[in-house]
Amino acid sequence: MQVKVLTVIGARPQFVKAGALSRAFEKSDRVEEIIVHTGQHFDENMSDVFFEEMNIPKPKYNLQINSLDHGAMTGRMLEGIEGIIKDEKPDLLLVYGDTNSTLAGALAAKKLHVKVAHVEAGLRSFNMEMPEEVNRILTDRISDYLFCPTDTAIDNLRDEGYDNISCAVVKSGDVMQDAAYFYAEISSEKSTIISELGLEKFCLATLHRAENTNDPEKLKCIVNALNEIHANKIPLVLPLHPRTKGKLEAFGLKLKVKTIDPVGYFDMIELIKHCDLVMTDSGGLQKEAFFFKKHCITMREQTEWVELISEGVNVLVGSDQTKIVDAVALMLNKNSDFEKDLYGNGKACENIINHILQNN
Repeated sequence: MQVKVLTVIGARPQFVKAGALSRAFEKSDRVEEIIVHTGQHFDENMSDVFFEEMNIPKPKYNLQINSLDHGAMTGRMLEGIEGIIKDEKPDLLLVYGDTNSTLAGALAAKKLHVKVAHVEAGLRSFNMEMPEEVNRILTDRISDYLFCPTDTAIDNLRDEGYDNISCAVVKSGDVMQDAAYFYAEISSEKSTIISELGLEKFCLATLHRAENTNDPEKLKCIVNALNEIHANKIPLVLPLHPRTKGKLEAFGLKLKVKTIDPVGYFDMIELIKHCDLVMTDSGGLQKEAFFFKKHCITMREQTEWVELISEGVNVLVGSDQTKIVDAVALMLNKNSDFEKDLYGNGKACENIINHILQNN
């Protein structure tokens, strides 16, 4: 019996994750997948070439909903996805992560009595001021299949009483590891960024999260730390997010590190593979550092990936200048075991598909 899956995605990282699972779906003669792009993160670079290069199936639908406040955006998405569900009549709606697209897709399906599968379920930052935290909690609560990337995610759901809720909680592993392993094989052919920039020993840094960039004092502390590290410890390479660039200018702050334009996924993989250390306030990059056996310094107060902290391969430093600088000295000289299976070792997609087919 064939299973019809409607996948809803809206942000570029979700396309990478969906690409991994979609390639696995295509190998099964029992799965028909239809992809909906809400348009949440408008990106003019997401052309046909993007999908071809990334080996990602092109969406059948693009709702082109973006640049709205949270409520308006989620409501418009809910309306659009509801219409598609009525037309396509899927057996299952699948969502990833914690965006407005994720919540809108799950809500639309649940109200029409269509099963919901949440990939990356159970993640928690325990910061309800983050819209992502609200989205992921609500999505988990109305999902039928909760595909958890880690033991910590399973524990979070158990602590919230999911043993008493009618749903399947599954430790699937992390589809980002599947994607990273797939793209790592071709990134060296597609990207020339290391030779173009003449990079040897360097630290890869990223800085974009609103909690850091919207606060002038926090941003100043981080900028001072990055400048100090670049001058005294190790050269920093920082792909500069346009919004971060605007905030730096607005607050009169100047980065004295090597800044480059934002890079694509293949270039980012090559930068991670060749760097000596990662510094970031991103969520996904913390994991990708681990996938490619790099230590990470996270410039946030919390992280969803607490297993990286407990394993000692990642350290939380917030925006404290002294902590950031001291962490670099610590992590550059640290030896760690990166062979531990924290995220499924590239088998997450296989585990997800097997569970879906066994239960539909």
